[in-house]
Amino acid sequence: MPSAPYDFDLFVIGGGSGGVRCARIAAGHGARVGVAEERFWGGTCVNVGCVPKKLLVQAGEYGGWADDAAGFGWEIRKGPHNWENLIAAKDKEINRLTGIYRRLLESAGAMVFEARAVFIDPHTLDVGGKRITAERIVIAVGGNPVRPAIPGAELGIVSDAAFYLPVMPKRVAVVGSGYIAVEFAGIFAALGAQVDLVYRQPLPLRGFDQDVREAMAEALKDQGVSQHPGCTPLTIQERDGGKHLALSDGSSLDVDLVFFATGRNPLTAALGLEKAGVAVNKDGAVIVDNARRTSQKHIFAIGDVTDRINLTPFAIAEGHAVADTLFGENPRSVSLANVASAVFTTPPVASVGMTEEDAAATGPVDIYVAKFTPMRHTLSGRTRKTMMKLVVDQKTQKVLGAHMLGEDAAEIMQGLAIALVMGATKADFDRTIGIHPTAAEEFVTMRTRTRVSGVAQAAE
Repeated sequence: MPSAPYDFDLFVIGGGSGGVRCARIAAGHGARVGVAEERFWGGTCVNVGCVPKKLLVQAGEYGGWADDAAGFGWEIRKGPHNWENLIAAKDKEINRLTGIYRRLLESAGAMVFEARAVFIDPHTLDVGGKRITAERIVIAVGGNPVRPAIPGAELGIVSDAAFYLPVMPKRVAVVGSGYIAVEFAGIFAALGAQVDLVYRQPLPLRGFDQDVREAMAEALKDQGVSQHPGCTPLTIQERDGGKHLALSDGSSLDVDLVFFATGRNPLTAALGLEKAGVAVNKDGAVIVDNARRTSQKHIFAIGDVTDRINLTPFAIAEGHAVADTLFGENPRSVSLANVASAVFTTPPVASVGMTEEDAAATGPVDIYVAKFTPMRHTLSGRTRKTMMKLVVDQKTQKVLGAHMLGEDAAEIMQGLAIALVMGATKADFDRTIGIHPTAAEEFVTMRTRTRVSGVAQAAE
């Protein structure tokens, strides 16, 4: 029999969650699949992202629960937190998960390469010094955190390093206000650090619903995080064994650690995309169509490298869809609409669908907002509020968006996401019987409209 024209039917560059899912499903469909990963299996999420971050968040929550227990009749003497023990336990769990990712690939029949893959031409890769050809290629290399271009930036850290700090810092300046910034501000504060959050926007969490952003600013304040809105960092200097951070408003901070959470860039540099004829945008993100095809129709890109929806489950869904389309006789895509997300602060934020601002731009919308103290904290005495919100199209009464800041927000929002994907109306919510007593029941008992938005836009 003549040899196959290519070494592989599919080669995946990147062993993160999206790349592994794509490779595993394609191999299950019978394709000859190769996967290259130069750093760690499972990618950012498993190693220096979602998973270890949530473990650190939970560590901080235990301290809060110990403090709250007195309100329920418990006498708990809380000792000092052992950072080294936490990091060791985290490392053990992450090592277990990365092993699972590799074994999943091998058991599916994919060939694994622990090496960097770089394009030589549209069908050829240099994989750790070995020349490999593939009929189709998927780029799933993700992104990496960036530092601002200021003097002394090298004296600060980015999120990857936060998971391996040898000691827990006592004074931390977090620069940024996206989800990584507010999550780590909460983590450090909950574990006993004095935290300053520096950001150039008037409120944290740019891109989220306005009510969520306002509630987050209040929650950070209640957690003891000092906020510096409208500020940017100017310089960092070593001083008295710590870091001296100068800010644009003329103030300065003396801290043990400066943590930059000022954005992430797609990892496309030095990938050889120009040799493959793969187009990128001005920020280096790979440009794809709705089928995840690049400018080269046999090359695909999924996940954070496309900088569209930078969420692990979305990358996994994209990878699965590409594999099914190419090798499973099941052509399909993944919608960008109604993708739920969460921010694991304390308390967490979760959202699905449109913000009030975006929905109002399309016409009149009915807004329902509820704010209350969770039942637990009527006894604990902790200052903590829950905020829930529904954005409803006034004409069709279809629920366009659901947003929440409060305990268990992510767990609650997963169920609401199903409803929004199915096109539920406010009447569907209203006729659903709530589970009492829960915070979640508020989403099906909100009857009084808070306000109407978007009337002016509709009139125009």
